[in-house]
Amino acid sequence: MESERALNPLESILHGRVFPENGYLIFCDINCDSSNLKNIFKGCMPALMTPCNEDLSPNFDLLVQKAEELINYGMSAVVYCGSMGDWPLLSEEQRQQGVVALVDAGVPVIVGTGAQNTQNAVSHAAHAKSCGARGLMIIPRVLSRGTSPLAQKSHLSAVLEAGVDLPSVIYNSPYYGFETKAELFFELRKDHPNLVGFKEFGGAQALSYAAEHITSGDEQLALLVGVDTQVCHGMLRCGAIGLITGIGNVLPQPVLKLFELCQMALNGDAQAKSYANQLDDALMVYYKYLLFLRGESEYEFHFNAFDELSPSQKSFAENHLKLFERWWDGWEGKNI
Repeated sequence: MESERALNPLESILHGRVFPENGYLIFCDINCDSSNLKNIFKGCMPALMTPCNEDLSPNFDLLVQKAEELINYGMSAVVYCGSMGDWPLLSEEQRQQGVVALVDAGVPVIVGTGAQNTQNAVSHAAHAKSCGARGLMIIPRVLSRGTSPLAQKSHLSAVLEAGVDLPSVIYNSPYYGFETKAELFFELRKDHPNLVGFKEFGGAQALSYAAEHITSGDEQLALLVGVDTQVCHGMLRCGAIGLITGIGNVLPQPVLKLFELCQMALNGDAQAKSYANQLDDALMVYYKYLLFLRGESEYEFHFNAFDELSPSQKSFAENHLKLFERWWDGWEGKNI
């Protein structure tokens, strides 16, 4: 019988054989069976940003380095390439090159399928399946016929089909000009059992709708919070089991602590609930520039130079980061 291949340190963490030194738990069971496909979507998953070299080319070595760093903190997987990763600014080949780099490094990757046409989205789903990605985050069709329910059903169905059996969630956002409602979700799930979840980027009302009408009636379905400012509402009121985070790229420890506090609150810990709400209120935005402020100079550049923040925005972001860091340093909630 063939002997078992030795796991590298990152793979060992992901298989639950060791724990990160910082003490945060790994929430994802990579060896989940087919009856529980939603497991890949448990826990905290940063939506990676694509680092940019000074010559405006993607820096995939740094992408992998950041992903490994975040997994070692305790993140359960990463998402690439979503809007946080600047998918509209990359070629299809560059996006897939980034996915391969992450998979080859042993990082569990959920692949974003955003595209201006269905053919490209299908290509990303098929590539994700072929190279060993763990799941799909399926973005509705944008621009052309984006408001047509029939066109969206055809688009989403084609992407799910291309992913074969990859666990998949639909990314719902009112900012895309189309919202996936319960009727369409369950029509798709009839033919595609690998559709196991719903990522909601809207506010509290949208999360409540998703919980009430889509994810609460079937234990095989996962609700994911897709916006950093609604973690407490999504987890405590709507039963979300996962968080796709932007600010987690910059502040992984506070985000993981927020997730942990929400889990404690769900088990009846009233103090943890209070702390979770305090932390939820304190977190902020302006992700890429915050990395630069925290000493990661490689995140200074943008694929479009004119995407740089204005001087006023930079000052605003820096002031908020300093305020949070002072608050975090003295906050007793991080020690429970």
